[in-house]
Order: sequence, then structure tokens, then C-alpha cells
Amino acid sequence: MFYKLAKKIITAILEFPQNTILENEAVLLRPLQESDIENLLEFSINEPDTWEYSLVRANGKENLENYIQIALKAKQNKTEFPFIVFDKKTGKYAGSTRFYDISLPFKTLQLGYTWYGKNFRGTGLNKHCKFLLLQFAFETLQMERVEFRADNKNQRSIAAMKSIGCKVEGILRNHMPTLGSDVRRDSIILSILRNEWFESVRENLKSQLV
Repeated sequence: MFYKLAKKIITAILEFPQNTILENEAVLLRPLQESDIENLLEFSINEPDTWEYSLVRANGKENLENYIQIALKAKQNKTEFPFIVFDKKTGKYAGSTRFYDISLPFKTLQLGYTWYGKNFRGTGLNKHCKFLLLQFAFETLQMERVEFRADNKNQRSIAAMKSIGCKVEGILRNHMPTLGSDVRRDSIILSILRNEWFESVRENLKSQLV
């Protein structure tokens, strides 16, 4: 009886909050829903280059529907948690991001699948999103490590990750095939550790929010 109760308590503790909403004065991140295809369709149709380096494309309505379904299935399996991003300054939806490879027992997860429409890039929106996501990961979920990955050719994404305080760990050479091609990509691995968040990254990133 005690074993069953203890197991139930541990399971509850390790459950990712399914209605997580993160927000500040600039941005709101809420759980991605199937109906969000209508909020993201404009980017899907008009900005196909957004997914140049993505392993799952969302260009075109059919691909966007597939993109959302994959994300929601992974959420159901409790390995990912996708968000839609709402920019409060413009009153418009801006893109999407997610936690994935979530391992609550090991206190690790990855942060990625991040994309924004062209008009929202370079506006400071990404730093607001990353601050909220990292704060939630380290201070609510008590993560020890948050990992980031990208195609090593994706210099814009790599620069953005470095600017928020990520440290480069190395390159996984010939790591995985690129979408619709026989060419394999090298993947760069970056991360932020719990102690780094509290010692420097949190305040440095907070000072960059505009």
C-alpha cells in the first residue's frame, strides 16, 4: 500500500503541467492547439524559407497540419510540449517553439523547433520567449540542463542561441539527414546548466529584454 502511494506521488511530481502558460509584458506562450493552423497559416503560405533548416517543414497548409499533428502527438506521449507564440506589442501570433526530449527523472530537456515570422525576427521577441522558457525550466521544473541543437550551417540560429548565454559543447558530425535530401547535416550542440542560469545567464538575459 505504501509503495503504491509513493509511486503515485512520484508520478505526480514528475508530471509536466499540461496547461502551462508563460507570459510577461511582451509575449504570451500558450499550449499549441489543432485549431492554431488558422493562426499560423499566413506564415506557412507566404514564408516557406522559414523552415529551410527544419527537420519537419510547415510550408503550405498540408505540411502545417502535419507539423501540428506531430507536435500534439508528441505532447500526448509526454516527450514534448509545444507552444504558440503571441506577440503582445503587435497583437498578433508570431510563431512557435517547444520543449522536447523531456526527461523529468534526469532533469534534462531540449528547447527548440523555434521559428518566427519575418516581421518578428530581430525585434527582441525571441529573448523574451527564451527568458520565460528558461525561467520555467530551471525555476519551476528544476531542470539541471537545457540543451539546444541546430544545423551547423544555420548561423542565424546559432548566433541567437549564443546571445542568450548558451555554451557550445561540440559538433555531431554527419549527424542526420536533411529533409528531402541525401545530404546529412552536422549538428551543433549548445547548452545552459542550472548553475549557469542562476549565476549569470538569468541576469544577463534579463538585461537584454526591451
